[in-house]
Order: sequence, then structure tokens, then C-alpha cells
Amino acid sequence: MAGKPSPWPLHREHTGETRTISSTVSPPSSYLTQILAALGLQSPRSFHRDPAFLLLVALGPMVWLAMTGFSALHPLPWQALRSPAFLSAALWQPLFEELLFRGIVQGYALQSRGMQKAWNGITLANLLTSLLFSLVHLASHSIGWAFLIFVPALCFGFVRDRFGSVYPAIALHVFYNAGYFSLVGGTSLLNSR
Repeated sequence: MAGKPSPWPLHREHTGETRTISSTVSPPSSYLTQILAALGLQSPRSFHRDPAFLLLVALGPMVWLAMTGFSALHPLPWQALRSPAFLSAALWQPLFEELLFRGIVQGYALQSRGMQKAWNGITLANLLTSLLFSLVHLASHSIGWAFLIFVPALCFGFVRDRFGSVYPAIALHVFYNAGYFSLVGGTSLLNSR
């Protein structure tokens, strides 16, 4: 394999550019670093100060308030915020889903030049990963809810692409789920136990 380019391009922060690293007798830690970068498991720059990320955070509460127009507000009681059901829905599921979809699926798709093409910041890899993410949610949600999940999925994929890391996507997904289940969807969470 000496002299053959690595299948794991490294993404430069925030520019969307990629470059291939030669894999000529690299130390194992270098190859591991490349794999982690391709999966988005690298430290991003300070995403919590980025205007686009902050806008997506601000949209969460606006969506939760808009949802109250379609159904009543069902906040969880404080003691339920420590329940295994809430921790699963607000922390563990977003973590697992982001590692799987934005880390593995979108990370793998981004290896193809065609999947890196973007329209208004949305890559083809993000679009296809978000569609798959929504389709998988059909197993536990109605068609309408699975369709509504597509938009937040695009947001998660957008920040994954923007920062070259899954960590901002995990943070945003945890925030969206925690807010939704603690303020709006509490009844559905309590009834699912």
C-alpha cells in the first residue's frame, strides 16, 4: 500500500476543502487520526460562538413555541428529567444517532467528490443522510413526524459539514430533543414507559 493515497481525506475547518494525505509508511496514530477526522470525531473550532450555530440554537425554542399552536404544552415534571426515559430521549439517542448518521453515514458519503457538492451550505451527503435519518424514524413515528424530522436532520448535517465534526451536531441534537421532550412532548415520553 505504500505510495497509494489514503481513502480518508481530511477536512479543513470551515472551508469545505479537502486534501488527501499520502499513506506512505505512516505511524498508526496518523492513520487513526485520519479515520477519526473522516468520521467527524475531531475537536472542532469554537462552534458555540459561530453565528450560524447560534441561529440554529435560537430556532429550537421558536419551533417549540410554534408547536404549542398545534397541541397543548405538556412540560415534564422536574423529577421526570432524571428518568431513564428522558435521559434516553434527550441524551443517549441523539448521541447514538449522530455518531451513526452524521459520523459514519455522512462521513462515508463525504468521501465521494460528488457528495461534497453543496447548495446553500447543504451538501448532497447531508441531504441523503437526512433523508435516510427521516426514513428510519418511520419505524417509531407517523409519516408526518418523520417528514418533520427531515428539517432538524438537515440542520445537524449542516453543522457537521460546517465544522468537520460530529460534536456540534450532537450538541444541537441533544438541545433540540431535551427542549422538545421537557416542554412539548412530555406526555408522549411519559406514556411510552
